[in-house]
Amino acid sequence: MTNTSSIFVFSLSGFSATVNYRVTLFSLTLLCYGLILLVNVSLILIIILDQNLHEPMYIILCNLCINGLYGTAGFYPKFLFDLMSDIYVISYVGCFLQIFVIYSSATIDFSILALMSYDRYVAICRPLEYHSIMSVRRTAVLVSLSWLVPLVCEVMVVTLTSMLQLCGSDIQKLYCENWSVVKLACSKTTANNIIGLIIISFYCGHVLFIVYSYVQLVKSAFTSREGRRKFMQTCVPHLLCLFNVTAALLFDVMYSRYGSASVLQSVKNFMAIQFLVMPPILNPVIYGLILTKIRYRMITLCVMASQRFKSTCKL
Repeated sequence: MTNTSSIFVFSLSGFSATVNYRVTLFSLTLLCYGLILLVNVSLILIIILDQNLHEPMYIILCNLCINGLYGTAGFYPKFLFDLMSDIYVISYVGCFLQIFVIYSSATIDFSILALMSYDRYVAICRPLEYHSIMSVRRTAVLVSLSWLVPLVCEVMVVTLTSMLQLCGSDIQKLYCENWSVVKLACSKTTANNIIGLIIISFYCGHVLFIVYSYVQLVKSAFTSREGRRKFMQTCVPHLLCLFNVTAALLFDVMYSRYGSASVLQSVKNFMAIQFLVMPPILNPVIYGLILTKIRYRMITLCVMASQRFKSTCKL
């Protein structure tokens, strides 16, 4: 029996389907990662530099973008390196670090989206109390908890998995994923299953909380014209982001646990990276296009940059 002390690297057999398309995939991935960096950093800087955007909703949105950068940093650099490599391996420590970063980022997304729904609920359903409820101090505490709780949960998951005795080192994905490592275990995985189900249930609770918040929002918003305007302007992008994140992550979780072995490896790879590609790009784009203040600020900055470029060319 092979235990954890004799495993120094894991092989990533998901790359077997990428051999013939390495250059194309490298180019597309580099473009995708560059786009993720561009849209998220742009939105973060706009919110930080514009005093008019220093409100709870925009602070929470800024954290959503920061989390997008954090999560993708755990995948894209290693993935790009592997695409140009002939050996697809990851170290034992690197594997668990990747699991921690990618999946803590996914759960932080849900926490931030739940906080967004609470913020919109208070803004639309209790507008007169909004500034007292969503004070600077309370916003800071809630944002901190939306990071701290998922990080603690993921520390528990990674710690339990690292204690397992492993019978193999082949991970059939493009990156390290907790359930793929657990399936390599020789020892009992009862504790991992229980903790995993508790954490999944906990974040399903987040989704139910968000749904409940929006049921209340719809009831309140559609009683007045102003309420409908606020709902369409600030809540629709949130719902789109929620659907985007939930669908992509549910796709990965369900397939990791119950997927068929007969499915082509290229299809498995495509399904596995959905939540690492779509939400980090679409979330800032959706908010940037729909939220009036951010859209106006982005247009202003583009016009200013264009004018400076023209004046520089004349010189």
